[in-house]
Amino acid sequence: MTRKSLTKKQRALEILARIQRLYPDATCSLDYATPVQLLVATILSAQCTDERVNKVTPGLFGRFPDAESLANADILELEELVRSTGFYRNKAKNIQGSCRMIVNDFNSVVPNKMEELLKLPGVARKTANVVLAHAYGINAGVTVDTHVKRLSQRLGLTKNTEPVGIEKDLMKLLPQPDWENWSIRLIYHGRAVCKSRSPACGVCELADLCEMQLSQTKVKQSFSKNDE
Repeated sequence: MTRKSLTKKQRALEILARIQRLYPDATCSLDYATPVQLLVATILSAQCTDERVNKVTPGLFGRFPDAESLANADILELEELVRSTGFYRNKAKNIQGSCRMIVNDFNSVVPNKMEELLKLPGVARKTANVVLAHAYGINAGVTVDTHVKRLSQRLGLTKNTEPVGIEKDLMKLLPQPDWENWSIRLIYHGRAVCKSRSPACGVCELADLCEMQLSQTKVKQSFSKNDE
């Protein structure tokens, strides 16, 4: 079937099938051993690469391995340990605030419910979705990071610009068991092919399903006709 003959949902499912085939072993890129470490690593990943976070967390978790130690850490030492991830003062504050709440309100256990995770300082739906999916195997929503936002818009699956709106649109198009599968694999595709500044459309295996590519083709055809 051609792209025009497919509904948006059919197109989303075909994209999902292709990225599952392209990236069969895709998984969370952050290194962690416990739910609290995953929470902390995800907080650190905001406006920072997972690669950089993974260079920081061995020293951080070697010094402060759990919620209790992070809750009681010297804030200046904590700031120094996470400095290279950017926005380090705010991240250190949120990490400590979250861990104190986990210790005091949740018996030192990272909660496994969306509404409870969202109470933690510095935790929005993106972080909560990552923790629920990878620490507890719960698909409560679709993780929307910069890659998922960019690709979902380029593919023509959402016209929303805000993460919550994009997430709602994607949740309607994709089966719940695949919500996190979608995010992880789209992130891999965004890093490898559909990059922000220079998307490799010529080698992209999603090009025939992509609204951006279709628009570019129409523009080229229009120019070609004008030159005749």
